[in-house]
Amino acid sequence: MATNFLWQRFQQFYLYYDDLGFSLDISRMRFPDGFLEKMEPKVEKAFAAMGDLEAGGIANPDENRMVGHYWLRNPQLAPNDELRGDIEETNARIHKFASDVHVGRIAAPSGRPFEHLLLIGIGGSALGPQFIADALGSSRDQMDVFFFDNTDPDGFDRVLGKIGSGLDHTLVVVISKSGGTKETRNGMLEAKARFDQAGLDFRKHAIAVTGGGSELDQYAETNGWLARFPMFDSIGGRTSVMSTVGLLPAALQGLDTERLLAGAAAMDAHTRVPERDKNAAMLLALMWFYAGDGQGKKDMVILPYKDRLALFSKYLQQLVMESLGKEKDLDGNVVHQGIAVYGNKGSTDQHAYVQQLRDGLPNFFATFIEVQKDRIAEKFEVEEGVTSGDYLQGFLRGTRAALYEGERDSITLSIPQVDAFHVGALIALYERAVGFYGSLVHVNAYHQPGVEAGKKAATRILQLQPRVLAQLSASGKTAEAIAHAIDADPEEVYHVLRHLAANETSLETKGDEPGTEEFLRIK
Repeated sequence: MATNFLWQRFQQFYLYYDDLGFSLDISRMRFPDGFLEKMEPKVEKAFAAMGDLEAGGIANPDENRMVGHYWLRNPQLAPNDELRGDIEETNARIHKFASDVHVGRIAAPSGRPFEHLLLIGIGGSALGPQFIADALGSSRDQMDVFFFDNTDPDGFDRVLGKIGSGLDHTLVVVISKSGGTKETRNGMLEAKARFDQAGLDFRKHAIAVTGGGSELDQYAETNGWLARFPMFDSIGGRTSVMSTVGLLPAALQGLDTERLLAGAAAMDAHTRVPERDKNAAMLLALMWFYAGDGQGKKDMVILPYKDRLALFSKYLQQLVMESLGKEKDLDGNVVHQGIAVYGNKGSTDQHAYVQQLRDGLPNFFATFIEVQKDRIAEKFEVEEGVTSGDYLQGFLRGTRAALYEGERDSITLSIPQVDAFHVGALIALYERAVGFYGSLVHVNAYHQPGVEAGKKAATRILQLQPRVLAQLSASGKTAEAIAHAIDADPEEVYHVLRHLAANETSLETKGDEPGTEEFLRIK
């Protein structure tokens, strides 16, 4: 009886896009009869809001700007000729530049072709390119890709250690919209210092991807960098992977950026249709709403059953959490919205946290991502009539069934294979689902005031450091004494001192309790 019920429910709530080979199955989400119909007024409002956004409405009032990531894969939708022309011209420049690098028309000062690519960025300026590079990369790539995506000195050293003697033929792409992002600035300065130490002219290896007239744009122009590419005002970092941010490194790597854009455009066409039951992005958003009662009460667990999609959950963390994690709604009411996102690849999860998903706190809903094509190479059987891919499929379906038996909800997405077209489609699907969900819960999915608050707090700590240093002497002082002298928070002063003591040979400490520990300058 239960089997027949699930079969009937599957047929009712299974959506398939034949031209994409894409399917969405929400039958294992246990929403009650009438839920979708009850949500119809919110759905209609969300469709209208999305239509206004794509037409060029001011969707980010904080910065008084439009939100135009959908135009990137279909410039004809841009609301004016200038925007349309900018996108088309930039994409043409990207293709020509990458082609010139690949054939050696643009080469290292030594005359050797560029073989390595070092991308310096953070957040959306790194997560998207990292995901694309890992999902679509192969041994046939035109260039190897490395990333500075933090301000960790040891991290810089590790990456540069991997590049090693290849620095001579390494191209560096520095990505920052404002040009003032400190993590990216630090990475650029560290890279330049290493080039200088090697006797290499950094400017002849460096490319800027930034906003017109930004600090980085001016610096790159003044110093005669190899090239400068624009970041459009209407594109936010977390939705920038189809812009120069993602397309330039992908093109240099040798990936098929045209198919990436085509896949996104094809998914856009399907999810632009204002019919709830035929719109995969709207159905996704509705399932998120149901699972968390419209308040993000349950986490979103992303389980792609393919190694190439291992970084997808990391990519979605920023897209979903930065877009939806908001203190206030559009009317200024405090709502504390958001959905926590985490995940790892299957079947790795069978041996990690699926035990808790099955038997622990029911504070999540899962999304399984199935890839039908096992491999490009010839089939290999690990048992008679059974391949490794058959096992992978079995683990996915088995885990899905086990979760449902434990009254845990799940969604299943399926694509034919991991290629540029279908990766583009997945990205576009989630971009629009996030936009729809933002409308359903009445928050602005296109600004991020919390990120700016964190940057301001970090700046305050950095400004404190020289004031703390000025108070140090050979006699030694406690954090509290220094804080009192400069009118600062004793705990913040203590942590500044501990960091300095770990990294400055001219500092010593005496004691092991925060309140009594003394910090002294030595010769």
